[in-house]
Amino acid sequence: MTTAYDPFGVPGPRRPPQDPLLSLPDHPSGEWATAHRPEPRFGHPRPASRFGAPYLPSPEGAATYPVVADPATEPAVLNGRGRSRLMTMLLVLVLLLVAGWQAWRLDRVDSRLGASADQLAGALQRQDQLTERADKLEQKLAAVFDPEAISSSVLPSVFRVRAGNFTGTAFSVGDKAAEGQANLLTNFHVVESVWNSGARKVFLERGKDEVTATIVKVSKGNDLALLRANRKIAGLDTAPATVKPGQQVVVVGAPLGLEDTVTTGVVSAYRPDDSEGPTIQFDAPINPGNSGGPVVNSADEVIGLATAKARDAEGIGLAVPIKTACDTFKIC
Repeated sequence: MTTAYDPFGVPGPRRPPQDPLLSLPDHPSGEWATAHRPEPRFGHPRPASRFGAPYLPSPEGAATYPVVADPATEPAVLNGRGRSRLMTMLLVLVLLLVAGWQAWRLDRVDSRLGASADQLAGALQRQDQLTERADKLEQKLAAVFDPEAISSSVLPSVFRVRAGNFTGTAFSVGDKAAEGQANLLTNFHVVESVWNSGARKVFLERGKDEVTATIVKVSKGNDLALLRANRKIAGLDTAPATVKPGQQVVVVGAPLGLEDTVTTGVVSAYRPDDSEGPTIQFDAPINPGNSGGPVVNSADEVIGLATAKARDAEGIGLAVPIKTACDTFKIC
């Protein structure tokens, strides 16, 4: 015969089997069939022209073969796996963008926090400086001698004391008195006549206000007397430090019975070794009736009790240090 079976339907000369041992005559004509050819994966075994018609002519004028597109030259169609990979890549890209944005935000927050910390430190430093300046100003103001302010603070605690036919001055001191009572200091020579008579009652006067007080203790050697009134009277503070010459003072009393009298001066000297005990010398004017009145410094603290004035001299007043009174009666 002149033809052979061709699976592609193209007549041609007879072809011997590729492997006679594996191929047997299976055609009615008795021809040997060719071995099975694998199906092409794509396209036609004859390449198509890029610019030709969509069909290539078959050999010997047979029907034309359809041209199958090459995947390399045609747009690919994504299957399920390809779409999953694309979605994964897009998700990763979005996550990277979000992470970068968050990192940028955190960096900005850190810089802002750093700037805020610097501003806070600067503000605290300025506050400390202002506090220090305020303290210095307060110290300077405290050092300013203001007799009017001192008098306003001291006068409510100072009374004219009437003991028999003698008048002097007494003032409330400290805060150790019992509830509803007040401890007052004056000179012994102010209440001496009452004490020597065996009586103990004296009268404290301030304007129209009169308070009864009792002589509790006396120190004749230091010329001091402790009075107690059954009434709450604000006590004056006492100076803890030793007085120094040149310190400005205010003396409050009732000279010649004239209550609420204020005079000013300075500490002229401090004499701790006097024969009659430590003595403060000052130049503020005093007169009979000032005895027992407080001598106050610029800090509204009592430094002593006005006691006497030198005869035939001006500007020489003497006071018992407040420390001597506090140590004698234990009331400060």
